[in-house]
Order: sequence, then C-alpha cells, then structure tokens
Amino acid sequence: MIGLKGVPYPAGIENFTEQIGWRLAERGHEVTVYVRPYVQVGDHFRGMRIRHLPSINTKHLDALTHSALASLAVLFEDVDIVHYHALGPSVFSALPRLTRKKTIAHIHGLDWQRAKWSAFASGCLHAAEYAAIHFPHRTLAISQTLQGYLQQKHRRAVGYVPTGVERYEYRAPSQIRQWGLDRDSYVLFLSRLVPEKGCHYLIEAFNGLETGKKLVIAGSGTHTDAYEASLKRAAGPNVLFTGTVTGRTLEELFANAYVYVLPSDVEGLPHTLLQALSYGRCVVASDIAPNVEALGGCGLTFAAGTPDELRRQLQYALESPRFVADQANAARARAHEHYSWDSVVSRLEEIYAGCLEGAREPEIQ
Repeated sequence: MIGLKGVPYPAGIENFTEQIGWRLAERGHEVTVYVRPYVQVGDHFRGMRIRHLPSINTKHLDALTHSALASLAVLFEDVDIVHYHALGPSVFSALPRLTRKKTIAHIHGLDWQRAKWSAFASGCLHAAEYAAIHFPHRTLAISQTLQGYLQQKHRRAVGYVPTGVERYEYRAPSQIRQWGLDRDSYVLFLSRLVPEKGCHYLIEAFNGLETGKKLVIAGSGTHTDAYEASLKRAAGPNVLFTGTVTGRTLEELFANAYVYVLPSDVEGLPHTLLQALSYGRCVVASDIAPNVEALGGCGLTFAAGTPDELRRQLQYALESPRFVADQANAARARAHEHYSWDSVVSRLEEIYAGCLEGAREPEIQ
C-alpha cells in the first residue's frame, strides 16, 4: 500500500487502508504499508507489516517524495500487487512494473479540485489523472460518480470499490460532557478543516439561526492554519471547536448529535457521512453527486455553496424532531447494506486475483 500518510491515522485514505489492510491480513494475505516518518507506529500493526521511509514534509512535497521513495523500495520487495492510493502517488505506478509486479491505482477523489492547491499544483494533479488511468494494470474509483466521470472522460474501464463503514453501537454521553454536550443538544460537523469541506458555509448558516443547540466543529486542518483561524473569527458564541477527536470521544459525538452536517464542495465518497448514517443520524449535506450517492435518499440536501439554503434545511430539521428521529432506521440500513467492509475486502480480493491472472475490466465501447 503506497500513497497514504500511514496507519493508524485519522483520515479518509488512511482509515480505508487500515480497515482493508487488517482484514486482508486476517484472511491470510501478507500486507505491507509504507508510512511517512511522522506517523508513530511500530514495524507491525494489526497484522500489517510497516515500512518507514522519509519524506519532505511540506504541502507540495510530502506525498510526492514519500511515494517516489516507496515506489523505488518496492522494486526490491517480494510482493505481487502494489496498490497506490490517490491521484498524485499514482504517477509512480509504472515503476513496479519494471520488476513485473502488478499495480493498481485507487482514486479516492479528484485532488486537483481541492482549494489548498496552487494553480501549478492543481495542474500537476490534473495531469496525474491521466497517469492513474494509463500507468497501472487496473484503476479503481471510490464512488460510482467518480467511476462514471473517469470512464466517460478517458474512455478506459475503471472498477468500483467504495469505502466501507463499521456497524456502530450507541455511546451514551460521557467524555463529551467536558464541553457541556448531551444527547441531541448539538449539530455536528466532523471533518478536516479545509475549504472544500465547506465549514465556512455552515458557520454562516448557523449564525443566522435562533436555537439553543450548539454547533460542534470537530477536526483540524493540514497546512490550513489561516483557514482555521478565519472559521474561529466568524464563529458565533454557540459554536464550539473541539480539535481532532478520536476513539470514544468521536463515537460519542456521532452517537449523540441531533443532526450531522457536511456542506462540502468536493468529495470522493465521504466516510464521515457514512459513519453518520451508520450511527442512525439525520444528515444534512450539500447536493454534490458523491454526497447524494452516499445518502441514497436519506437525510436532507441543499445546493452546494448556498448558506441560505443550508440555513433553511437546518431550520426544518430543528423544527421537525419526528422527521429527524425517523431517519435512524433508513440511515443504518443504507450504510450496512451498501458499505460493508467485508464486502469491500471480498471485492478487492477478486480484483487482486484477476489482476494476477491478467484479467482487466471490460473495455468501454
């Protein structure tokens, strides 16, 4: 596995790799994960072998340098499949082919759309999209929306392997009481604090509501200190910033939120949205295609980038506790039926086996 920061690490691709990695190891496969130097983990984790390699830890060079070194190192490893994650790292997916290893690129989102990148960096990532389609033996997309886009644009077959989600049990409020929070007493945003997640829309919308509930902003940014500071300046008195949360605290925040909100402009397939569904939460999300795909008719949507529409949907949710409560069963059913980790891993096993046998996705006509 190449292209992630490492495991364990509280982020989308990293969580995806951890969840598929330990399950593959449990099924008898040997799994090696290349991790960056700042991730604190030993040489083995949950049945996976961990390889530490250096990187230049800046916004533009961290993933690039680490993936390049990992791609060179894997040339000398006795492995069958090299699985790259994300567009940028996939530019190196041709290297392992020099030693007849099979390579797979898994696209988790269109990274060139993300607001943190300069015009030059965005252009490089856009070019990496071509590499992710043409360099590896197989290309996979994290959502059907992304799969359709890539196939239509490049006229090449792309597989579909989504992220998965756990089946969560209810967690009574305990640790979240440190912030004065109780069941149904807050609206939750839990995600990275980066512009494309749209937290600024949510704060603007929430500031215009009259409610006794708090808005909880759980998460932090990476190389986005200025954006995080702007959010805190804009926040009203009922907005609470918790920073990054993990473990029991994260579980309590999801389990006891009145609604979960994801006002993003860009997504691949949002794992936090799937978590909210698995907890039986009512979700209010922007109407971008990956969010709509994940929701499958559950929750409420609003036009992306419109704080006024978001405010109206939040007002409806606040005034409609019966609607919010009735979302629970449908939300859980949606998450468990379509996004089971075991089914994700079984699909990957099929793809790995097919790749070793030389099979490809059917060509686009």
